[in-house]
Amino acid sequence: MIAACALAAGTAATPAAADPCTAPVPTRAGHSFSGQVRYVGDGDSLCVGDSPDPTTWIEVRLADFDAPELHAAFGARAKASLEDVALGRAAFCTAVRGRNGRVQVYDRVIAVCRISGQSIGTLLRQVGAPQGGR
Repeated sequence: MIAACALAAGTAATPAAADPCTAPVPTRAGHSFSGQVRYVGDGDSLCVGDSPDPTTWIEVRLADFDAPELHAAFGARAKASLEDVALGRAAFCTAVRGRNGRVQVYDRVIAVCRISGQSIGTLLRQVGAPQGGR
C-alpha cells in the first residue's frame, strides 16, 4: 500500500513534457529564417530548425492561420492537419508583426512560413483544416 502511494505520488509530481524548441526567436519584422519543420505544437504553432538539435529550433506562431486551441473541439484535428501539411518539410519563414503590433507572442515568433512557395496557412485552408482559435 505504501509503495503504491509513493508510486502514485511520484507519478503525479512528474512534470509534463515541455515544448522542445529552445532557440532564440527573431525580434524584428522582416527577419527570415529557414529549416525543416521539426515539431508541431498545435494547429498553428511549429518549430523550424536546420539540425536535429532542439536548441536550434525556432518556435513559430503562424501569422496567417488561427486554429482551435489543442484542448478545444477540433484542436487535435487541427494539429494533425498541420503535421500532415508541414512536418518534416523544408520551410522558409519571415517574421511579421501580429495583431498586437509585436513580432513575438509568448516565446514564439509570429511569422508567415512557406513550403514550396505556398504559405502554410494557405495549405491548411486548402486541406480543410479546422479554423477559429481567436
